[in-house]
Amino acid sequence: MKKLWACALLSALTMCAQPLRVAIAGLEHGHVDGFLNSLKSHPDVKVVGVYEADTALAREYAKQFGLAQDLFYTDLAAMIEKVKPEAVSIFSSTYDHPAIVEACAAHHIDAMMEKPLAVDMSGARRIRDAATRGHIHVIVNYETTWYPTHAAIWDFMKVRHAGGDIRKMVAMDGHEGPKEIGVGPAFLGWLTDPVKNGAGALFDFGCYGANLMTWLMDDQRPVAVTAVLQTFKPQIYARVDDEATVLVEYPKAQGIIQASWNWPIGRKDFEVYAERGYAIATGRDNLRTQVRGGQVEISSPSPLPPDHRDYMEYLTAVVRGRIPPTGLSSLENNIVATEILSAARESAKTGRRVVLH
Repeated sequence: MKKLWACALLSALTMCAQPLRVAIAGLEHGHVDGFLNSLKSHPDVKVVGVYEADTALAREYAKQFGLAQDLFYTDLAAMIEKVKPEAVSIFSSTYDHPAIVEACAAHHIDAMMEKPLAVDMSGARRIRDAATRGHIHVIVNYETTWYPTHAAIWDFMKVRHAGGDIRKMVAMDGHEGPKEIGVGPAFLGWLTDPVKNGAGALFDFGCYGANLMTWLMDDQRPVAVTAVLQTFKPQIYARVDDEATVLVEYPKAQGIIQASWNWPIGRKDFEVYAERGYAIATGRDNLRTQVRGGQVEISSPSPLPPDHRDYMEYLTAVVRGRIPPTGLSSLENNIVATEILSAARESAKTGRRVVLH
């Protein structure tokens, strides 16, 4: 018995010492560039396969990043069966997330996807049901999850309760527009497709605010959602919104999501106002807080702890069993975030406040 236990322990330790075997599903999402570039600084992660049905796009990435041709597959299930990854990192259109997660679940492989979770609640439920059937973890990656400023806001508002109960949250996310900043044609093609993206700026950038607000509200569903969507540049974005403002109502708080492809300068800022204090994050490193009667405090919060500093560390820690997926990355949070975005789309379409409770 002792020998068997020792062998099992040695096997586990050997596995943990090896790089995490990750397969990529889809190359349409431009954030895959960041993932591939990050491999240089993450020797603990190894790409063992790439699924992409568009062979021209696959050749483009093989050439750009020096990837071997035998890494590429045009059949997702065949790739998973052949390379046996420990996890799959999804860089497809949002519309394709459910089908890819279902393929991962069939093989009991954990999955991480680029935000948002799904284009509608039907897709979100498919993902939830597949994760349950396959007993897999599903992680949703947002750039803002790894901002030290947001962890500091959580500490200020939720751990220390320095500001009292939260009353208002304002999320401002966006840039000049995907075409304006030069995203690739494959990425631009589905971002501006109302089916594959779910909307325009609303889903592309509104998801950040929905994610953060759901987190601070402890994953509770809002009471109601009201939204206004506009297209200021129809010559570029003929089929989707490029400007979105969403009011999210909670029993004792409000959230305001401002998602835009019209900011003069890109931004990801988050403001939280409570009974007796506020916290304002400007990007990942600049935080301003104040409590009634006190002085304004400006800080640059400390880096996040190991396993939480970026999505590669986090994915490895989840798959290897060191931590469970919780908070901003969790499936529970992102199902609620999808409901907020779906309700916002419906509100803008009908011109009515959409009640969720």
